[in-house]
Amino acid sequence: MRVLLVEDEKELAGALKAALSHHRMVADHARDLAEAALILADAVYDVVVLDRKLPDGDGLSLIPVIRSRGNTVPVLMLTALDDLADRVAGLDGGADDYIGKPFAFEELLARLRALARRPVPVQSDVVTVGRLSFDLAHCEASVAGTALKMPRRELLVLETLTRRMGRMVLRAALMEAVFGLDDEIQSNALDTHISRVRRKLAEAEAGVIINGIRGVGYLLRQDQ
Repeated sequence: MRVLLVEDEKELAGALKAALSHHRMVADHARDLAEAALILADAVYDVVVLDRKLPDGDGLSLIPVIRSRGNTVPVLMLTALDDLADRVAGLDGGADDYIGKPFAFEELLARLRALARRPVPVQSDVVTVGRLSFDLAHCEASVAGTALKMPRRELLVLETLTRRMGRMVLRAALMEAVFGLDDEIQSNALDTHISRVRRKLAEAEAGVIINGIRGVGYLLRQDQ
């Protein structure tokens, strides 16, 4: 599981990152709303843990920004604002869960696991770009109605890029989507899969291209 912590208390953020790492979770840290918005524009997370009292505003204001981009990542508010009115405002404001400070780490961990298990809603089961259609519900790709035959990992690469078409997907996010924690991964494994997907899309005349920035990531867009 990959978690983004939006928290201005440096010591608390450090302690949470260490504790989550112990439970095989990867945690990144944003100190304010502006930094969090930039990170979420490029990286994929399973859960966002969001404080309300941040240096540049109320954490609740980040939720509509996230949703306006089509990002359905669950948001857990973790904040000292824990009166009934605050909790109601947080949940009505789009938060998926709400925990007040101080808190028990075991409860936070359980709630993170519960949020990560929730099915991710999508606006449509099928995403179309160019002549390519990707069925997200069944992880199947086709071009003009003809199925594209790809191994599972190539399909996972294409699914991840299709979900965020037109936007850069970081290498780390692609690696997490394609490979398991226990997989033995060669340094060029992701690039090999990308190359094969590119070739198959070109051969099928899918009308899409995959652009890359070396060492950063890749994006899928319609070929003009």
